[in-house]
Formats: sequence, structure tokens, C-alpha cells
Amino acid sequence: MTSRANRASKPLMIASTGFVLIWVFIAAFPFVWTLWGSFKVQGDFFSKADWRYALNGTRTAIETGGLFTGAGYEGAWVQQEFWRAALNTMIVVVFTVLISLTLGTLGGYALARSGHNYAFWLLMIALVFRAMPHITLVSGYLLPFFEWNLWGHLPTTIIVLVAINQPFTLWMLHSFFLNIPKDLDESAKVDGCTQFQAFRHVIIPVMWPGVITTGLFSFLLAYNDFAVTSMLLSKDNQTMVPAIAGFLGSTFEEGNVMFAVAAVVSATAPLFVLVMFFQRQIVSGLTAGAVKG
Repeated sequence: MTSRANRASKPLMIASTGFVLIWVFIAAFPFVWTLWGSFKVQGDFFSKADWRYALNGTRTAIETGGLFTGAGYEGAWVQQEFWRAALNTMIVVVFTVLISLTLGTLGGYALARSGHNYAFWLLMIALVFRAMPHITLVSGYLLPFFEWNLWGHLPTTIIVLVAINQPFTLWMLHSFFLNIPKDLDESAKVDGCTQFQAFRHVIIPVMWPGVITTGLFSFLLAYNDFAVTSMLLSKDNQTMVPAIAGFLGSTFEEGNVMFAVAAVVSATAPLFVLVMFFQRQIVSGLTAGAVKG
């Protein structure tokens, strides 16, 4: 019976492995292709004569004397000072995540431990705001920001991103807190802890993977945002995503597409590192949120 089962499962294993490999190739190809093209000149990577120029670097060899060039990265980071956009992005992301997690953790814990009906309605209201298009929420901030001379600065963008992100963190952390038995709170109180001490010393260490998971999604929302940052930040205070769009130029201004390609690779690489570094916490956090304890 065992040998029959092994023979029957072998084709299934081969098919599933092949499917996973195909899926990985399709998912990874755009980034790998962009990474490869970022070391070419525009005449190769966007060649209309022959797409194989992007592989063999024909124009790159003629223009630079080598098969690869770092001109795109030098142009983006040095000439166009993309490092300023990267620094602005880091400031916006760090403060958005810290504020969102702090408020979301306290609010999610309070709503999860509350026995009143208003907790449900507060979550429903938060869900409505989360479902609204970001551009709708941003438009409500524009007038006061212009009147108070706050438009174009990083703190204003952080405030709006926190407001947009807060319903998501509240819902996600609320679900994690529901999975933690109330007996832990009561046991901590029996040992002499206050409600806040029980929350800080007992509950938070238990649901730390959930905090990491929520923090990562908050990070991605702020890191990849375009609508909010492009509308609320001036050109001097741009984050990376609007800066990349600026490299492409417009109908009135010529851009440099290879600067954009190099900037895209530069902006995407940290995400891979972050996910790989926190992959264990992310998996455990998502599992904890899916299984009720």
C-alpha cells in the first residue's frame, strides 16, 4: 500500500513542483529583467530594432566600452540626488509605522477586551474609512494645509498616512488580541500587575509576531504610496515613488528613463531584504491571526 501511495503521489509532486517553479519564474522575471536592464543604456534596454540588444549589450558596448554600465545609478543617485528622496522616504515610513503601531496596539487591545457594543461599531466605522479611496481622504486635508502653510512638508504627509493606515492596523491588531485568551490578563492581575502592566509585560510579548506582521504591512503602505505623497509633498521633499515618476518626465519636460529604471531597482531591493529578514515573524504572525486560540 505504501509503495502504491508513493507511486501515485510522485506525479502529483512533479506537477506541483513544476507549477511552483513556473509561478516563481513569472513572479521574479519582471524584477530580474529590470535589474539586468538597469546596467544597460536606453538604446539597448528599450531597443526597437532588436530586443536581444538588452541581452548582449550592443549599444552599451559602443557608448561605454563595456557590456554593463552604472550610468543609470550615478545619474539617479548623484546627478538627480535620489538619496534625498530615499532619506525622506525613510523618515516618513519610520514615523508612520511607529505612530500607527502605537495607536493601533493600544486601540486594538482596548476594543478586543471591551465588552461593550460600541467596540463593534467603531471597527465598522474604521472599515468604512479604510475602504474609501485615498484620494478622497487627501482632498479633505488640502484646504487646511494650504491655509496653515503646512503643504509640502513631511509631517503633514505622515499625519495623512497615519490617518489612512490606522483603520487597517486597528482591525489587524484587534484580531490578534482576540486570539489571546483573557486568562493571561487575569493571571497577570492576580500576580499584582495593573491593566497596562499586564498589557506591556504579558500580552505584547505573546503577540509580538502579530505586531511585526502589522508593522510590515504598514511599512509597505507608506513606502509604496504615490497618491498621498505626490499631492502633499513639494518637489524638494519628494519620497522615492514620486521621484521615480519624475525621472520619466512629462509632455513639457524631458526625462531620463534609465534613471527611473535604476531608481526602481534601488527602491525594490530593500523590500526583498526586509521580507527575508522578517519572514519567520511574518509567517508566525499570519498563522496566529488565522487560528483562534
